[in-house]
Amino acid sequence: MARKVERLTLDNLGLLPGGCATCTFWEFDPVHRARIRGHEAEEKAAWVSTMLREWGSVGRVISVDDVVAGHIEWAPALHLPGSSGFATAPVSSDAVLLASAYVDPGFRDQGLGRVLIQSMAKDLLGHGGVRAVEAFGAHRPREGECVLPVDFLLAVGFKTHRPHPQYPRMRMDLRTTLTWREEIEAAAERLLGVVTGKRPAPSPAPRPAPRGVHRSPVRPGRHPGAPRGAR
Repeated sequence: MARKVERLTLDNLGLLPGGCATCTFWEFDPVHRARIRGHEAEEKAAWVSTMLREWGSVGRVISVDDVVAGHIEWAPALHLPGSSGFATAPVSSDAVLLASAYVDPGFRDQGLGRVLIQSMAKDLLGHGGVRAVEAFGAHRPREGECVLPVDFLLAVGFKTHRPHPQYPRMRMDLRTTLTWREEIEAAAERLLGVVTGKRPAPSPAPRPAPRGVHRSPVRPGRHPGAPRGAR
């Protein structure tokens, strides 16, 4: 099963599953959403185009065996006015807002959601001035609601930043994702070694001492290179 993660662009926007290609819940306020009803796909594409040109990458798309399985979208809260209606708004000035993340039901329980979160964090680590990611979570998600479940956010590294009975604001410090990256890279190296049959290089055998040279045994509790008296 081959996975591939790519930037969200106009080329793959229309392939997003679950109706996400035409969802404008976060990109526009309620008045604007009512005004563009019937033209959501064009308006969403225009928003993505503007963000790519003026701010940078705002999403990732994940495919499994060349089939689009899910996506993730983020941006500064200023460019996601749909967030202003939440009681726990506004988003902190040092954070971007995780707006949406979706994995097609046929591809769930495979860790794709965590892969998407990690790919977002990796991108934002190189974006100056961004220290964290925040998201509005739902304790009891409603059918058709474009708000991520609190349980999912907690599972991928977010913590409650501002409590609320239904829609708390969650936060993930980007520094915590550095550990994730190290773990992923180490696991990838181990997997590569198994697949290719590579083994770690053996330690060189100790060379015999030249004739006439006597090597003293190392006394317990003392490093062989330490000065006399060091422990």
